[in-house]
Amino acid sequence: MGDSYCSSAALSPSFHALTAHEVTFRDVLDAPEWRPTTASELRIREFLGTPDQVLAALDGHDVLVVQGAPVTDRVLAANPQLRLICVARGGPVNVDVAAASAAGIPVVTTPGKNATAVAELTIACMVMLARHIPVVLRHADAGGELFIDNYEGAHWFGRDLAAMTLGLVGFGAIGSRVARRAAAFEMRVLATDPFVDPATIRAAGCEPVSLDDLLERSDVVSLHARATADNKGLLDRSRLARMRPGSWLINTARDTLVDEVALDDALRSGHLAGAALDVASPSPAGTRHRLLDHPDVVLLPHIGGATMETLANGGRMAAEEIERFANGEPLRNLANRDVLRVGTTP
Repeated sequence: MGDSYCSSAALSPSFHALTAHEVTFRDVLDAPEWRPTTASELRIREFLGTPDQVLAALDGHDVLVVQGAPVTDRVLAANPQLRLICVARGGPVNVDVAAASAAGIPVVTTPGKNATAVAELTIACMVMLARHIPVVLRHADAGGELFIDNYEGAHWFGRDLAAMTLGLVGFGAIGSRVARRAAAFEMRVLATDPFVDPATIRAAGCEPVSLDDLLERSDVVSLHARATADNKGLLDRSRLARMRPGSWLINTARDTLVDEVALDDALRSGHLAGAALDVASPSPAGTRHRLLDHPDVVLLPHIGGATMETLANGGRMAAEEIERFANGEPLRNLANRDVLRVGTTP
């Protein structure tokens, strides 16, 4: 089941190879007026479409693949033949995983499908900040003089990335890819990640350090940690104050990692030179986000994983999990390991 973000047409090429299975393709339609009311519905988020649309499409299917379509206890109860749910995204937030576990249905995800896309966007953000691209674009858009002589660039002297130190908070699929790309720019790379062996970081040509050490030594700090209850507000006022004066912050991970009020103050005071955010607090249509009041700030509408290759990766990874399940092989990205079941064919 596709949706307005990831259509079934984008997913379908990955499933054409499943010749031993009958595959049908459907799309849910956006229904912004629908609101969750039941306990199961209230356990899901970041969904597109409604449970009724999913119910209408399922007809004896053994496996359900979704990207944003909502899967609730009502969907599962009406389809007792379901044996596997694949979520073509990093986390199954649009699926009531507890209900799936209660029904004995494995739920698999596609972590890292957007790793290359987000890593490339992170590098782009670094270049934009180092060369004052936000300010330059606003100058051009406002009708400022352009191409008058060879010296007009003197108004916007920037920095070479090769002269800078990058600090990566998180060294998983995305952070490690950012490190490899930063190395091509001859940057020095520091990294911190409590879940990654320091030897792995060193083997990638980076220096493992503590978070505080990283903040104090980096010209650019880039966040690549998965949001958890423990790291909410990870970069709070005190940690932002530890960052090197005149440094930049990039967040392509989750908005909850940064205290946005403290960031606003750090930019206003000049302690931070700028920031690039692909995730931030919501800004309703027709309103101006307050962080745009700072000249060297890049705000993006969460485009980190918005590439055709990312969608294709999600489909391919889901199809591979279906093949493993059908062949009785272990599932690689199981979200509810308490219901691990292999050895049967859908």
